[in-house]
Amino acid sequence: MALGAFLSGRGFMNAWVVFGLTWAANVGSGAAVYALARRHGAVVTRGFLGRYIFTPNTVAHIAEQYRRHGSYGIFVSRLLPIWRAVVMPFAGMAGVTPARALIPLALASGIYYGALTYLIHRLGTDLDVVLAMLRRVNTVLAIVAGALVLIIVIWLARRRLRRPPIP
Repeated sequence: MALGAFLSGRGFMNAWVVFGLTWAANVGSGAAVYALARRHGAVVTRGFLGRYIFTPNTVAHIAEQYRRHGSYGIFVSRLLPIWRAVVMPFAGMAGVTPARALIPLALASGIYYGALTYLIHRLGTDLDVVLAMLRRVNTVLAIVAGALVLIIVIWLARRRLRRPPIP
């Protein structure tokens, strides 16, 4: 997705096609995981994982949280990179209805990948400006790092000079 969006900014691809394919793949895979977990999630609770991780109490707690926070909880969670992967299987295991799970999935994925596609497309469009800015930032960071190393070396040398000799 990132490469396609970057190339669209350079004029080699269409940003809308990159976004559409990415969005469709993300929603499709999320819906498939949701459907599998909804249909076969109880099997997980009966095996090894069910005894130690997905105990009936844990699954009941997750289901309660989905009832409590509903669609907006799924929507917000799908915008957060770490939580994106676990939202849909847990929604399926918790028995969330398809409308309450898939609509926020589609909306959040559209916003997430739309913003990502746009930002990376702009990077491809303004690559020369971005590279010039990165050169300036790297120069400043190198100067700051050099100054910090110099300060540490001076501090260590002065500290060593102040220490009395070991008898």
